[in-house]
Amino acid sequence: MRYPRLADVLPENLPLDWAIYGVPFDSGVTYRPGARFGPRSIRDESQYIKRFHLGHNVDVCDRLSIADAGDAPVSPFSIASTLDLIDDFTSELGDPVRTRLMAVGGDHSIAYANIRAAFSRAGEPRGGLALVHFDSHLDTVDVVWGERFSHASPFRRAIEEGLVDPKRMLSIGIKGPLNSAEDLAFARGAGVTILTPDDLMRTPTIGPGATERTPYGLRLSEVGAFVRRVGDAPAYVTFDVDVVDPAFAPGTGTPSIGGLTSAQALELIRELRGINLVGADVVEVLPDRDVSGITALLAAQVMFELLALDAVSRR
Repeated sequence: MRYPRLADVLPENLPLDWAIYGVPFDSGVTYRPGARFGPRSIRDESQYIKRFHLGHNVDVCDRLSIADAGDAPVSPFSIASTLDLIDDFTSELGDPVRTRLMAVGGDHSIAYANIRAAFSRAGEPRGGLALVHFDSHLDTVDVVWGERFSHASPFRRAIEEGLVDPKRMLSIGIKGPLNSAEDLAFARGAGVTILTPDDLMRTPTIGPGATERTPYGLRLSEVGAFVRRVGDAPAYVTFDVDVVDPAFAPGTGTPSIGGLTSAQALELIRELRGINLVGADVVEVLPDRDVSGITALLAAQVMFELLALDAVSRR
């Protein structure tokens, strides 16, 4: 299922609930380039995604008005200019209050601009947005080679600028290796909750401290507790495909061994049911590193899962 182009949306389906847009940009990377081709490949793979979500028992397209708004303009020679171009582009998309934005990258540097837009559309909530962050890396580096807005830094900047409330930020799947201990110290010092794959899977199943696991071997109690704690506060979800092990998602720029399976990643997203989702992004797909296309297919499924979270909340 390709989402309809913005120009093809019927008047009775306006204003949009969600505007999805691509950001073909990868000049913020510190390792493999190629994520600029991610939006194109994810659009191609999304043709296979259907509209009814079995787990949530909801027809996403019946509940939501969704459109593909095309690609934001980018400047391949400047991260700062690209972030400004995204700001200008998103300011014209849909209704400034009702329409929520999903950015499809592109590298993770683009998340900063979409978070900024979501923060504005949510009414600039005091303390910042709640944030659920799927990634192998914290992305809280201060400066890389003199650059403050690379794909290693979006959440450092978002926290510093009050766009995100770090005490209501959950980073899932972090396993590094990290650039330095300072990246971890900043996140922990700010109050970010970090769940590594070990945290999610290495828990006693018998005896004191035993916790029930899901069929995919995950312990979801912390994720459920986070959803309850956040309540109806506006929340943003950012999904870097490198959170998934390269055995399942080889097409990414900074692969990290020992990650989640694709099934586990989807299960974790579904556990977020109940959050007030006001924006999202899916990033770091490199199609030339994955001749099978399974990484782009995973990204397309993640997009659908995120939309389903909102659809099921509107019953």
